[in-house]
Formats: sequence, C-alpha cells, structure tokens
Amino acid sequence: MQDQDIVTTSINTIRTLSMDAVQAARSGHPGAAMAMAPVMYCLWNQCLRFDPENPTWPGRDRFVLSIGHASMLLYATLHLCGVRAIGDDGTTSGALAVSLDDIKQFRQLDSKCPGHPEYRLTSGVEMTTGPLGQGAATSVGMAIAGRWMSHTFNRPGFEMFNYNVYALCGDGDMMEGVSSEAASFAGHLRLPNLCWIYDSNRITIEGGTDLAFSEDVTKRFIAYGWQVIHVADANDIKAITGALQSFQHRSSRPTLIIVNSHIAYGAPNKQDTSAAHGEPLGEEEVRLTKRFYGWPEDAKFLVPDGVYKCFREGIGARGRALREQWTLKLDAYQIKYSVQAQQLRLMQEGQLPEGWDRSIPQFPADGKGLASREASGQVLNAIARHLPWLIGGAADLAPSTKTRLTFEGAGEFTAGETGRNLRFGVREHAMGAILNGLAISKMRAYGASFLIFSDYLRPSLRLSAIMNLPTIYIFTHDSIGVGEDGPTHQPIEQLASLRSIPGLITLRPADANEVIEAWRVIIRLQQTPAVLVLTRQNLPTLDRSRYAQASGLRQGGYVLADAPNGQPDILLLATGSEVALCIDAYEQLAKEGIHARVVSMPSLELFEAQVQTYRDAVLPPSVTARVAVERATTFGWDRYVGRRGHVIGMKTFGASAPEKLLAKRFGFTTEKVIEAAKAQIRIREHRVG
Repeated sequence: MQDQDIVTTSINTIRTLSMDAVQAARSGHPGAAMAMAPVMYCLWNQCLRFDPENPTWPGRDRFVLSIGHASMLLYATLHLCGVRAIGDDGTTSGALAVSLDDIKQFRQLDSKCPGHPEYRLTSGVEMTTGPLGQGAATSVGMAIAGRWMSHTFNRPGFEMFNYNVYALCGDGDMMEGVSSEAASFAGHLRLPNLCWIYDSNRITIEGGTDLAFSEDVTKRFIAYGWQVIHVADANDIKAITGALQSFQHRSSRPTLIIVNSHIAYGAPNKQDTSAAHGEPLGEEEVRLTKRFYGWPEDAKFLVPDGVYKCFREGIGARGRALREQWTLKLDAYQIKYSVQAQQLRLMQEGQLPEGWDRSIPQFPADGKGLASREASGQVLNAIARHLPWLIGGAADLAPSTKTRLTFEGAGEFTAGETGRNLRFGVREHAMGAILNGLAISKMRAYGASFLIFSDYLRPSLRLSAIMNLPTIYIFTHDSIGVGEDGPTHQPIEQLASLRSIPGLITLRPADANEVIEAWRVIIRLQQTPAVLVLTRQNLPTLDRSRYAQASGLRQGGYVLADAPNGQPDILLLATGSEVALCIDAYEQLAKEGIHARVVSMPSLELFEAQVQTYRDAVLPPSVTARVAVERATTFGWDRYVGRRGHVIGMKTFGASAPEKLLAKRFGFTTEKVIEAAKAQIRIREHRVG
C-alpha cells in the first residue's frame, strides 16, 4: 500500500503539469485534467494492466481519452509512468514517449503533445480523439475485438487475451449521438470488458449543462443494459478504486462509472468555471491554485521527489510482471498451438496468411452481367474463408449490401456467440467508430451501408484516414440507379466528398472483374482506409480477351479500349456503371471511323499516386477532346477533362422514377455520350483550323 502523502503528491503533479503546460501554451483546457487527476491516478497506477516499457504489448488493457480536450491529463500520466516511445519499426526505444520538454511544448509545432491526442504520434495514445463521442464509440470496437480474440485464441491454460477497455468520457460525449448508438450496441452485446468513466462535471463551453442537458444518464444506461456505479466525489480515492474493482471482478455487462467532479477543483477563487474549461487559468489563478495544493507557487513543471518512484513501483512493476508472464506463456503457446500462434502473429503484424485469395471466383464475359454488389459479396466470402480475422457487417442492410458471411463457421457475433457477422442495426454513425476500434485492435474490419448514408459515417471515415487505419467501408446503391427511391436515396455529392478526404482510397469498379481487383487492393492495405462503391443494378461483365485486363485497376485508371493505332481522337473517361456506357459509345464511334479511347478510372487516388509518365500515357496531354461520364456531381472532373472538356454528370438531386427513365432524363445514354464526343472533336478541329 502506497503512502497517502505520495499518492496526493502524485495526483497533484498530474494537475500542476497540466496547469503549467496549458498556461505556457496560452491555449487549451486545464479544468477536466485537474478534476480527473485522482481518477487517472487510480486507474493507471493501481489498476491498469499496461507495461510502460512495452506500450503495444497485445495483452494490455486499453485506455481511450474520449474527452480529448483534456489531453494534458494523458500526457502528464504517460510521462510520470515512464511510457517508452515506439519507433517506426515497431520496436520500443529507450526514449520517453512524453518527456518533460515535450510537455513544455504542449500544442506547439512538432510536439509529441498536440492539442488533442494523436494515434501513432505519441506512444501510449490508443486512438486519435477530439470529436466528442468518437473515443467512447471506438472503445466499443476495441472491446468487441478483445472478446473475439479471447474466444479465438485462448485455450485451456493459455489465457492469451482477457483485456479490459476503459474510456474516460465527459458531458459532451454523453450528448453526442454517436456515443448513444455505441452504448446501445455495447449493452445489446453485453460486453463485460468495457468500462466508461463519466466525468460528470455539469459544465460545457456555454455554461452549465442544465442549459441543454437534463436527462437521467443513470436510467438511460440501465435501459441500455449497463451496470452503473456512482462515485460522489472525484477526490475519493477509496470510492474510485472500489468502483474500478467492482467492474473488474463482478461485471457481466458493460459498466458506466459516473464520477461527480468540479471543473478546476481546488481553485476556490475561480468564479467563472466555464473559463477553466475553455481557456488557461491565468498566471495569478495558477499561483492561487498551487497554494491551495500546498505547492511551490512559482515552481513550473515540477515533479517532486518520489513521484517517479511511485509510478515505477505501481504500474511499472505490475505491468512488467504481467507482460513478462504473458510473453513466457506465448512461448509455450507457440509450441502447443502453432496454428493459432501463427495466425496471431500475422494478425498483429498486419500480414496475410498464405493462400488468402485462393478461392476468389472468376467471372466470364456476360452481356447481362451482375450487380457489382453481388460480385463483391462472392469475393468477400471467398476471402473471409481464408482470412480468419476479417470481421464485419452492415447497418441493418446486409441483404441489400451483400455483406453477410455465409460460409460454414462464419457465425454471428451476439451477446452469447462470438462469430464474425456483426449486426450493427440502424447505427451507421457508431458502426464507423466501432470499425475503427476493431482496426486499431489489428482486425480487418468492414462495414456496409448505402452510399447516401456515408454522410452519417463521415467523422469516423475521416478519423480512419487521420489514424492510417485499414478500415474497409462498403457502400452500395451508388447512384441515381437507385431509381424510385428518389432524391433522398440517390447519392450525388458523396463520391466527390469521399475523394476529398486525404489518405482515403475510393474505388468504384466497372464490372465483376474490377471488383475482384478492388478487393485485392483493399486487403493488401496496411495503413490506409478504403471505400468500395458498388451498384444495385446489373453491370455487363466485360470480355477481357477483347478489352484490357481488370488488373489495370491497381493503377487507379487504365486504358480499357483504345484506338487501333493508339492515337485517339477523343478520350472517354468513366467509373463504375458508366464505363459500359462508354464502351458502347466507343464501338459505335469506331463504326463511324472515329477513334476513341475508353479509360476506366475506378480510383482517382490510386491514379494520382502513379508517376507522371504513366498518367500521361493513359491521358495524353495532346488529346484535348475529352468526355467524362459519372452519375454524380461533376465536381472534380475538370482536373481530367480540362477547361474545354465535357462532363456528363448530375447538377440536381435526381428524381423518383424507374432507373431507365432517370438515365434518359439526365443524359446517361450512349447517344448522349456520342453526341458529346463529336462536339468535343468539332471544338478541337475548330481550334486547330
């Protein structure tokens, strides 16, 4: 049992480091960090199964700071715990993940202590947080992964995975809809390894929470199926420890620990508590608060004697012992359960098992063809048979998105089962965050919905890209081809919106064989999220003995059909369902002696990643007559057709009618493509003349 004086001193060190860093930066939020310091101390130094010397040890507990604005709370703790940095090669270095100098550079350029925690930048940070609700929701995915890994890898005498996931939340998290969706889902699954700690300080940027938030959170979470524990005072170490132990030892469902706190606790002279949340305290208030703590008033970034030792003897000693026991167990596990050990190693390293693609079907040429969602469903199942940690589902749309795993042994993930089909319900927002939690946990996770509903997932999509996670998003019903459902279900601006996210790859394949190649690209990704955009309607399966091989998809754009002499008069560019339209136009133009080139461009991001010589070979700068065709907004296509080129696209939100009538109304016909191509050639000839 540690001496109470050093416990108090350690807690106050977290507080004062947070105050000093925020004050030095003249930017940030010290209040929550100061109030939650006792909770952070109890969790990390007394409970968390975490080895500071190896912060990526697979058997560790996970901690997510969902209230990312309280980032100094985490940085101060990582520093005092002595968490070591992880190098680019994945190995632990001798350097601290967060040094005292890093804390002094809080919120400054290139600091390891940015304004909100950033995954991969600072070791010990389990995910990027900031947008409220995202951390809490993502922690549900981490807990699902933990339960799946326990079921998959644990054997008698070999408990390789039994970790808990903790998320520290605030009033803002409780208000955001994404956390409500995720909490509902976690309660439905009865995840016993998930604990949210709710800092109920009753304050937000605008003032008291009673301005906008008056619900009974306890009753809400009980209704979700959670265990709810109350701690009346954030400074009551005994009560906090007891609540954490209650979760660890008696939980059979998710746990919410509600901790009542006061922003800038210990600063009795602070009248405007909202300012303590939204801005630095000010030099005078810092001195007064330090006086209240019995701290040297003018000392800055002080770590008193005994504090480092306190953490070394707490989390340091406990974490090292637990990790060493786990490592010894792994050595024996590799001998007795070599198949499972090999799968575990590959999963942790982001590698693929041998033969992962051996069951992928081939699709023969077929004028009628099949919908790209149908082809994708077949390919997904073929891959999942040989990639055991590929897991996912849809937001209540699996029959429509064709994303259910149907092979023997796939199973369901429910409160009582631990299979690989997740039924997210109508919860797109939470689904995206949960997928990120699975991906952070080294699983290959996919989620599906209609393309129009990608808007609901955008915050999670963006975080996938920021965190360099290989999360897989499958969106079907990709255009006005949805037909009678009308403008509310017809995606127009969504493709352009997705393409605007840095670090995200969007793929819209033209036929079944491009679907195969798209999946080959996606599965090989290790640090890049991908969106697969698919049709509801059938697409002709192109004759690849006549046209170029679908493997050209790997370059993002490729010459699908060319002029006989390789010198085209006109370039026809398209993605997805519109490629077949361009092929029809190509064939008819050829009969009239007009030499066209059809370029399939399933991924603009992959195309832009190619060297300039390749891009110029596909889209020769000398050929200025160009037509692009896509059943979406024309935004962005001017990059490829130029100022004088033509884009056949959408300028409205569509209409409710059968698909064929919509295609005619909005100009997506062979005749319109031919007409536009001839007009482009006339413009070119006029300029030359």
